[in-house]
Amino acid sequence: MPDGRTLLAGLYAGGPDLQVANISEGAAVRLLAADGRPLVTVEVPLFLQVPGEVSRLLGKEMLAEAPVWWTEVRASTAVEEAGRLAGAVAGRLVAVLGGTAWPPEEAHTDVVTISSGDGEAPGLSGPLAVDVLTDRAAVVFQDRSVVAATTWLTDLLQTVTGADRELQIVTPPETRLTLPTRALLTGLPARWIVRDPADGYYDGLTGAVLHWRDGHFIPMTTDRQLAEAFTPLAASGTEGEHQLLLTIRTAHPVTEHLLLGGALEACWQTLTGEPPAGWSTAEPVNLPWSPRQLTELARTRAQKSAPTWLVAVGTADRPAIATLRITHSPAGVEEHITLALGYTADQPPPLDALPALAEIIATQHHLTLMLAHLRPARADLTTPPHREPPPVPVSFTLGSDAAHAVGRLRAEAAPGTRPTHLGPATRPALHYALGDGTDHTAWQRLQQLKDHLNAL
Repeated sequence: MPDGRTLLAGLYAGGPDLQVANISEGAAVRLLAADGRPLVTVEVPLFLQVPGEVSRLLGKEMLAEAPVWWTEVRASTAVEEAGRLAGAVAGRLVAVLGGTAWPPEEAHTDVVTISSGDGEAPGLSGPLAVDVLTDRAAVVFQDRSVVAATTWLTDLLQTVTGADRELQIVTPPETRLTLPTRALLTGLPARWIVRDPADGYYDGLTGAVLHWRDGHFIPMTTDRQLAEAFTPLAASGTEGEHQLLLTIRTAHPVTEHLLLGGALEACWQTLTGEPPAGWSTAEPVNLPWSPRQLTELARTRAQKSAPTWLVAVGTADRPAIATLRITHSPAGVEEHITLALGYTADQPPPLDALPALAEIIATQHHLTLMLAHLRPARADLTTPPHREPPPVPVSFTLGSDAAHAVGRLRAEAAPGTRPTHLGPATRPALHYALGDGTDHTAWQRLQQLKDHLNAL
């Protein structure tokens, strides 16, 4: 683990006149110029115990593997020398402690001289720095291959949106998002902005051409709605790959012995033959899988009336990643699960296992509903900045309590599909097959089912 003396050795890469400050309640250290300008932020080390996380987020060429200590070193773009200073800090840590810096070509051990400022100290006055701050947006630049939902990013989202600003993440066109990052960006006032040589800037999720106006990036009001770079449907090398997407909601009675995470573990066990490899409150996922520990965390946060948001991952040879949101409601303790599993061209998705999975969750884990989709997309489960084929519904399952609330006769009389009974005959869950993931008319059948049940 990087100790205090080694960290100071790294920080002195900028000479003895720089200032050091603890930020984010001690979760990071910030290196400041003599005039107070923020230069480099070094996060507290994270003990990474889950195999495959390093290569998942940094690339297969990274040979470092768990257990390792993971430390993020970020440079401000407001000061020209900050990038080299960050490389010097990382290089000195590696020189003393061993390990690997990424990207490797940026690491060195030179002393970096910081030029004098103009008398002002730009930057966010709060605990976390951004690259450009206006009344409307906080803009950060991420020149990396994969943008993950790190602790820094999740904290920044909370800070920025709490100040009524939009977080705008600017990346090169080669960058992709992890599933947790995409989930965060689509649920909050935030935007993924891609720098493109032809179109300038465009929205990485919608393709809308953007321009800078009134302190933030907004869509251009022109006849050309989408950037040309957004139009490819498939990236080179991903033909034949698929993603199986599951959306699951459970509702547990509040009891002293309640153990959460069971539905998610059942999904992994049924569809991959093994439990999740690890879990965490951010990426990289650092803790070995433990329903007991994640339940304890959820209980602690519930005492503060706060929901719990978690990430879980599978093993490196079985691409799977999930987000889990735990909340309290009148129905009890609810788990909202989004799970994605990736399959290459020679790996058919196990659609025939979905009815059995639905029955396990319905009979053992208080299922409210489960919806399964299939779509052609990257098996590594990342989101590229171009259009992808939409998912196609495969099946829908209504838990026994939800089916009872709708009315069994009404639920069984749904148009277009006859449900399969799961569990006890007296109070069954109902599983509706919608298609094989290739027939887009399944969307019509799902909409008819939703309208009929009026329960979503």
